[in-house]
Amino acid sequence: MRTFIAIDLSLEIKDKLVTLVNHLKPLGKNIKWVARENYHLTLKFLGEISESEMEDIKKTLDEVAGRHNSFNLKLKGTGSFPPGSNRIRIVWVGITNGERLLSLQKEIEIELEKRGFPKENRPFSPHLTIGRVKRPEKQDKLASELEKNNQQELGSMMVREITFFQSILRPQGPEYHILSRHLLS
Repeated sequence: MRTFIAIDLSLEIKDKLVTLVNHLKPLGKNIKWVARENYHLTLKFLGEISESEMEDIKKTLDEVAGRHNSFNLKLKGTGSFPPGSNRIRIVWVGITNGERLLSLQKEIEIELEKRGFPKENRPFSPHLTIGRVKRPEKQDKLASELEKNNQQELGSMMVREITFFQSILRPQGPEYHILSRHLLS
């Protein structure tokens, strides 16, 4: 099964993201906007795993979560990848005050690497993907609006748990199922 580890977002944050996406939709072309129920902050993508690996991952996540306290996650600003280009591939919302988030993600990465899961090659860049461009093309209006909102406060939430998800790819878009939740201290 295809899996990943993430922070599930509060309903209030999801509502704010829906409002933002509804504002941005008319400005972009060929964008697959993330569905409300699929908003999350990915900490580690695992890909295909076996049943036995799933149990080991759950145990590892319990251990890691138990060593971290709950923390506040603040969403601020909009942007895109690649940065500074109007040929947008990904539309995102930024994360600030991420020291505790970075610490949690780093420990998940280290502990899972010990259990045979490859470490991510690129550094962790905390962001929430809200849209993916199907075919990159000039998106001047959208790029301008993202730049205009790059300091916009988009809310905050207390992170009290990490979530282990299964991702099922469907023609209409991915479907996520919670495999387990792991409470922070």
